[in-house]
Amino acid sequence: MSYLRGWFSLDTSSSATRVEPNDSYPNQSLSVPEIYEEYEDDGSDTAGEDDAPPAFPAINSAQRAATSPSSPSDSSRRLSIPTILTDSALMPPPPAPGLATRRPGVPPPQSSSSLLAPMTTTQPPKRPSRRDKVTLAPGFGPLDWGNLKSSGQDLRGVDTLMRIPPSMLKLHNKKEDAWTAINGKVYNITPYLPYHPGGEKELMRVAGRDGTKLFSLTHAWVNADFMLDACLVGFLVSEPSS
Repeated sequence: MSYLRGWFSLDTSSSATRVEPNDSYPNQSLSVPEIYEEYEDDGSDTAGEDDAPPAFPAINSAQRAATSPSSPSDSSRRLSIPTILTDSALMPPPPAPGLATRRPGVPPPQSSSSLLAPMTTTQPPKRPSRRDKVTLAPGFGPLDWGNLKSSGQDLRGVDTLMRIPPSMLKLHNKKEDAWTAINGKVYNITPYLPYHPGGEKELMRVAGRDGTKLFSLTHAWVNADFMLDACLVGFLVSEPSS
């Protein structure tokens, strides 16, 4: 323990402590820094300065130059409190569209609201033409007609298909013997008359002539080839040259 006391012995007479050399160790010196008291800022150095906070934005900044009022009136206008509108100063609501007085096809009156959609035409719409279907007798419905075609009964009235000119076609214009041409094919429509949904009178309009145009205008979606395939008697040809 004696050599430890000699090693860590300190010289209190100076600011740095030097370790006494020992025979078994090389000469070494250990410096101990001086300990100072902690510095406390009591504000005495800046006691005379201005304690006001710094201006933001800076006095010479671009932001302050852009927002600075050009005149006292602008400053008062910028700082003025907005006024609250009364009920009489508010915008009145739009008038009622008056749907009960509107008529189809006629433009609305000038006093109506401008929010209404503009009319596309000033003419009253035309009444669509309706093609009323007649009440068929029992046993003459579409299914009954299909059963009649598949029964094998002769619905053509001819032994073989023929080449039929218009002069020959117009001879078959009676209810008991009615032929018509649709898309170049001639059909015997006599057995189909009681099965026609539009009635016999409507179908007789094309008896004895080419009914392609009227057929297309009335019901172009109907497949005449399938509906009247069992009634085919021939093909419409032009008149022979004399």
